[in-house]
Parts: sequence; structure tokens; C-alpha cells
Amino acid sequence: MNLRQSRRAQGFTLIEQVVAAVILAVATLGALQYQCFAAGQGRIARVQSAAARAAHLLIEDWKSTAGSPEYDPSTLGLGFSAGVAAPSGFTTPSGLGATLNDAVYGATFCDVPALVMLKYLDVAEDSLARITLRQLAVIVRFGQVGAGGTIAVAESKFADLPPITLVTYVRLDATDG
Repeated sequence: MNLRQSRRAQGFTLIEQVVAAVILAVATLGALQYQCFAAGQGRIARVQSAAARAAHLLIEDWKSTAGSPEYDPSTLGLGFSAGVAAPSGFTTPSGLGATLNDAVYGATFCDVPALVMLKYLDVAEDSLARITLRQLAVIVRFGQVGAGGTIAVAESKFADLPPITLVTYVRLDATDG
């Protein structure tokens, strides 16, 4: 038996085993970090999806009342809180009109608190036909009313998410939306 064959028969050296373990540990940590990131992004997607569905439900229900300025989501029995004054920092895109009841409503989507604001604006009127077209908007931002009337966000990953904004139109003479 020559020297090369005897070395193969002995197995791996300690240094080779340590290098292999380090490579395996680095690969495992990378895979775990990716899995944690993917789980967090999946949660954000679930929360945004639930909030968008709730906003769609609200806008369709409000539309069925022909855009009534007396509409109140807290009376639906779907978990929306009574309206409170809009906190500072709850900005909305321009051109959406007046805030319904001068309030925001609290809701929780997948254990994440959110604030919902409804806005309306009469955008066109035909006085001869007595038809008015009203724009309805629902805006959802993640957070809740905190101390000092500001928006407090429970988890930092929801702080920078853009608000969900849905807009539709209804004729005021159309009582069934």
C-alpha cells in the first residue's frame, strides 16, 4: 500500500471537517433568514389583502345607500369602532373631498390595527336632469390613534406601507346604488 492509498483509508482531517461544518452552518443560516423574511412578507400580504377586502365591502355598502352622508360603518356589526377625530398624520390624496362624519373608524385585520376614513365629493351636477355624481373614497392606514392624537403603529413593518385607497362613483338619484 502506498502513501496516497493509506491517507484515503484514514478519512478526513479535523480541519476539513471544521471547514465543512462552517460552510453548512452559513448555508443553513442563510436559508433560515430567507424563510423568516418570506414569512414576514407573507403576513404583510395577508393583512393588506384583508384590509383591501374590508375597504371594498365598505365602499360597496356605502354605494348601496347612494353615497349617503349619514353612512356609519360602526353600525354594520363587522368590527368597525365608533368614529373618532382623525389623528394628525392621517393624510389623504388631494381631491377626495370631505371626510364623512369628520371621523376615522378603527378596525383590526389579522391582529393588526388600522384606521379607516371615508370621504365624499360631489364631482358633477346636472341641475336640469337633477342628477349629481358623487365620488366615494375609502382610505385604510395601518395603526391606531395614539397618545396626543397621532397615529401609533404597533409593528414597524406596517409603518411605511402606503394607505389602501379605493374610489368609486354613484349617482345621488340612484337609491339602490
